[in-house]
Amino acid sequence: MNLSRVALAAGTAAASVVLLSGTAFAHVGVQPQGQAAQGGYATVNVKVPNERDNASTVKLEVNFPLDHPLASVMPQPVPGWKAEVTKTKLDKPLTLHGKQINEAVSKVTWTADGSKIGPGQFQQFPLSLGQLPEDADQLVLKAIQTYDNNEVVRWIEEQKGSEEPQYPAPVLKLSPAGEDHHGGAASTAPSASASASADAKAGHGSESGHATTETASASSTDTMARVLGVVGILVGLAGIAFGVLAGRRRSA
Repeated sequence: MNLSRVALAAGTAAASVVLLSGTAFAHVGVQPQGQAAQGGYATVNVKVPNERDNASTVKLEVNFPLDHPLASVMPQPVPGWKAEVTKTKLDKPLTLHGKQINEAVSKVTWTADGSKIGPGQFQQFPLSLGQLPEDADQLVLKAIQTYDNNEVVRWIEEQKGSEEPQYPAPVLKLSPAGEDHHGGAASTAPSASASASADAKAGHGSESGHATTETASASSTDTMARVLGVVGILVGLAGIAFGVLAGRRRSA
């Protein structure tokens, strides 16, 4: 009996560890919508899950690196949330579209304004980013999540090795500049000149076929006329012969 109780307690503890491990993987992350290429612009979603069963998320702060500054960060309106963009003066100005930029976005803060992220729920906060750096393959966007019970979770730990930290910072991966994901489609599409050539060949083939049909028809008509002509001659000769024989019989 005692052994059964020990086994039950061990099983319950193991299940709790599994549940807690599953919860630990639900962290704040960032995901591009389409391509996020070096030197280009991108739309991304910051995904914020609620990891607590007794509190709701009411605030999120996302920080942007100033060693790879972004001149433009625009949040898309999210119903029930108020967004605030904070800019910081740069030590070294950026050059964007021929203009010098002296400040860059350092963070975006979303505060609940009639809405919350409740237990068992998540919320996505869309952002438009640009111009992405050309000399980096990723951007680390450290985030701070606040609950309505005043608990603060800092998603700011950068991964150093193969093991993921307990509170990893969101990371936006950047693809190589100039990567063309539509090249395959473009290469398989026929060119205008090829299409025109094909149409011309098709049209020429149709004309040739039409001409061949007309020639065959004319040849057939000519043959029929010759046959009818020969038949007419034979009928005429037969008539003459019949007339001659009839004349002889009368004379006799």
